[in-house]
Amino acid sequence: MKLDDEKKPFVMILVGFLLVTAGMVLPFLMFLQIIPSTFFMNFFSYAASVSGLFLGLIGGASYVKIHRKK
Repeated sequence: MKLDDEKKPFVMILVGFLLVTAGMVLPFLMFLQIIPSTFFMNFFSYAASVSGLFLGLIGGASYVKIHRKK
């Protein structure tokens, strides 16, 4: 499956949003003690949040680069 150049930023923003959401929900579930708070889960939620933030920023910058009026 090949994505068009105009659809790539939307996919990056969507994946970034999902990662940031996972980085927010997982610590909340650990706080409520629904899932156990392990080192791996703490690291995974932090990594998901940071990588989702950067992926969303890169996707937003790509969207602006493609749709900028010259």
